[in-house]
Amino acid sequence: MAALTPLSLTDAQALLGEYADAGDPVSEVVAVLAGTVNSSYAVVLGGDSLSLLRRFVRIYEEQDHEGAIAEAARLELLAARGVRTPPPMRRRDGHAVGTMHGKPVAVFPWRDGDIRKLAAVTTNDAFRVGVALAEVHLAGRDIPMTVGRFEPSDLIVRLDRLAAVPFHAIAAQAAPLRDKLTAWSAKRDAALPTGFVHGDVFRDNVLWSTDGEISALLDFESASLGVLAYDLMVTILAWSFRDSLDEAIARAIVAGYQTVRSIEAIERDALLVEGCIAALRFSITRLTDAELRAAEAGVPPRRDKDYRRFLMRLATLEELGHDGLMRVLGL
Repeated sequence: MAALTPLSLTDAQALLGEYADAGDPVSEVVAVLAGTVNSSYAVVLGGDSLSLLRRFVRIYEEQDHEGAIAEAARLELLAARGVRTPPPMRRRDGHAVGTMHGKPVAVFPWRDGDIRKLAAVTTNDAFRVGVALAEVHLAGRDIPMTVGRFEPSDLIVRLDRLAAVPFHAIAAQAAPLRDKLTAWSAKRDAALPTGFVHGDVFRDNVLWSTDGEISALLDFESASLGVLAYDLMVTILAWSFRDSLDEAIARAIVAGYQTVRSIEAIERDALLVEGCIAALRFSITRLTDAELRAAEAGVPPRRDKDYRRFLMRLATLEELGHDGLMRVLGL
């Protein structure tokens, strides 16, 4: 899923030759097996293990060149404002986006770091994630953005498509999810603060250094103009659920967030609604992007993209209700 467009040694050598610091020849190209949208590769330069240099190459599978160029400019601005994300490198011609097999491609400096396993996430980690998310919200406050592609109306289109697929177990999910989405979307407050949202601060989009600090926030592919409280709840849902809700992790994310940006009263009142909409979004997109694709290919679905995990999150939020969620989050 993460290497839809191939990148050969020859391709990588030609690509990196467009950069001023191309350096040693390419010795290895390794697919980065994470994500579901873009093709990602680690490109290793040099043959001496003591002097190896790596680059991260992203081939955009869904964005056109204009969209990739706009994303590159946003990443440069966010990085300049202190967000821990590596900006794309500039080519000899001054551009940040090139072409590979007819698709936009960008090269990034490599950031060392590990992805936290779910069982290893601590409250200190969660606190730092909350801080990092709030930093994104503040740094992106005046960056022009358009509404993303996961609004409730977009999700309804996905559900309509699901209802018509020839896989009964998948198609049967469409109607109840549509009813849930319609009900929760009707409760959304149109006056909620909006701005630049990452939309996907999951564990595989955060790298950690050996000293326990965040070394990089990755994958701003889903960044858009959106509700800030929604982005906070996406992050809470992504980090604080194992087999059930870890209340301490959820509370630490909120605590870290509020050291940088205060959650407004109107946002506190909306967190349950935004959380339920977020849980429905990932239930639906995992059905269309993982479950359905696997069924069409005749292969087992990815276990790490199981839509039922987000249905469980939805059920937990609904059972908590507003007052229960406020207690859990310490608000």
